Amino acid sequence: MIDFTRLPRKRKAYAGANGSKIAVVYNGAQYMLKFPPPPSRNKEMSYANSCISEYIACHIFESVGIPVQETLLGTYLINGKEKICVACRDFTSVGVILQDFASLKNQIIDSERNGYGTELSDILRTFEEQETIDRIELEERFWDMFIVDALIGNWDRHNGNWGFLYDTRDDSVSLAPVFDCGSSLYPQADDGIMRKVLEDISELNYRVFEIPTSSIMLNGKRINYHRFLTSGEYDRCNAALRRILPRINMDRIGEIVRSTPYISELQKDFYLTMLWARYEHILEPSLAMAQRLTQKQPPMEMEM
Repeated sequence: MIDFTRLPRKRKAYAGANGSKIAVVYNGAQYMLKFPPPPSRNKEMSYANSCISEYIACHIFESVGIPVQETLLGTYLINGKEKICVACRDFTSVGVILQDFASLKNQIIDSERNGYGTELSDILRTFEEQETIDRIELEERFWDMFIVDALIGNWDRHNGNWGFLYDTRDDSVSLAPVFDCGSSLYPQADDGIMRKVLEDISELNYRVFEIPTSSIMLNGKRINYHRFLTSGEYDRCNAALRRILPRINMDRIGEIVRSTPYISELQKDFYLTMLWARYEHILEPSLAMAQRLTQKQPPMEMEM
């Protein structure tokens, strides 16, 4: 249990629309302290669960072996009331700045595409046309994130919340750790919604097969995770399924959820139920489809 209230403050400011953010120092390291925004959809909630979602989702990414920001949960006293917030370790440093994927798209001079446009075909073309980062490394990170985002139900992985680190000292770039996962795990589900989902299979199925959708667009419509992944249409997405699924340990994820502080048994049951359902009904059949398609592919001809 960490009380962030009296930690030393830094003057660094953080952008982004989802909630207030301040820079603090904890155990000698700089962290971005995030406070969740007021709920925009479920007006009955007094406070959104996005800090809990951020914490659990980032630890799930870590368990899969994908570089991710370090997160800590704690409390902060606001107007005499104790609020739960999440501290995200700042992975930038002197001379090393974070640049989002949208800025990478904007580097393509002869392109008329908007950097923040999330049409899948535009994103895939950017992988091919950009010359800043190794194309394979960049595309693999995109699809690896997509698979884990499908598991955690992230509806807001847009071009502004993933990217790379630019080192001004030697003009080098590297992929940034995964960050900004607060729009995962149904952050605006209150106790009533959680109970309804746990008691009614139709409510659960709706949240597995229909919502949330990805912020990535396909032909102008947000991608439905289940329909997209089980279609097996994209070879590199299928490769990510084969790469990531063996690294997902649901028992380990269960330990992450059960050891998360500040949440009730109802919340733990809800998170575990949804994660297992999304794993079994989205990811497992999608991997099976990817494996079938691989087996059907003709063998590569040997060059003489």
